[in-house]
Amino acid sequence: MTIKVALAGAGAFGVKHLDGIKNIDGVEVVSLIGRRLDQTKEVADKYGIGHVTTDLNEALARPDVDAVILCTPTQMHAEQTLACLKAGKHVQVEIPLADSLKGAEEVVALQKQTGLVAMCGHTRRFNPSHQYVNNKIKAGEFNIQQMDVQTYFFRRTNTNALGQARSWTDHLLWHHAAHTVDLFAYQCGSPIVKANAIQGPIHPVLGIAMDMSIQLKAANGAICTLSLSFNNDGPLGTFFRYIGDTATYIARYDDLFTGKEEKIDVSNVAVSMNGIELQDREFFAAIKEGREPNSSVASVFACYQVLHQLEQQLNA
Repeated sequence: MTIKVALAGAGAFGVKHLDGIKNIDGVEVVSLIGRRLDQTKEVADKYGIGHVTTDLNEALARPDVDAVILCTPTQMHAEQTLACLKAGKHVQVEIPLADSLKGAEEVVALQKQTGLVAMCGHTRRFNPSHQYVNNKIKAGEFNIQQMDVQTYFFRRTNTNALGQARSWTDHLLWHHAAHTVDLFAYQCGSPIVKANAIQGPIHPVLGIAMDMSIQLKAANGAICTLSLSFNNDGPLGTFFRYIGDTATYIARYDDLFTGKEEKIDVSNVAVSMNGIELQDREFFAAIKEGREPNSSVASVFACYQVLHQLEQQLNA
């Protein structure tokens, strides 16, 4: 069985998925959807994709499309995920699932109704670095006391991960905080019972907070401190410090270090060192095996309940 895929979003993240899918047997990308036809054709030619369009519905109408991966602007995620499920397609939507609790609720309800595989790209669950820590926790060799996380970008102008102009505005709470809020509860194996947030001034042009601080507490007593900024002119990305009862780990994307900056070999944790590829492998395996994937929309829903609560705090 070859799974035929349509991928929406030919930008920086869409290309990461195309690179990952190249390494996965039994999967073929048959349609690429983008905002600008010329740019989308360029990417399609590079990856040997036959069908190109600027209209997601055109791809959804194709009988040869089994599944869709959405790498589109945050504000479109919930609506497009619903469209995929209504068209009878399995769907993986990049993080975040939605930019509102209502959007997340609608997706979870429709997935339950259709029984299709619907998964959200909570990549941190799949990075070998975080999988290594998860394996230690499951083996009873490590318990989190505190997670200290920094999510830093330099985005005083509206640019993407490649520094190119972006057609939409990113969000610290609904996008970037979602990674850590979900990962903290997932790694602790315990729900978040307390959450606080404060934010800095709203940017006069972008209309978003450029700095934010979040505190979380899990039911098992573990705590998390998350600092987010679009103002940081330095190393970009998210850096996780796991402080536990038997060790300290520092995770930087797929790489892992001890608290003393000694590199840990995580090359044997999974079949790849690429978190995005591992995420895609899980999506396609769940479709073939007819099961719920890790980071299914139902399993990440609690994260969006916490984000909603934090948004209400910030707006109060």
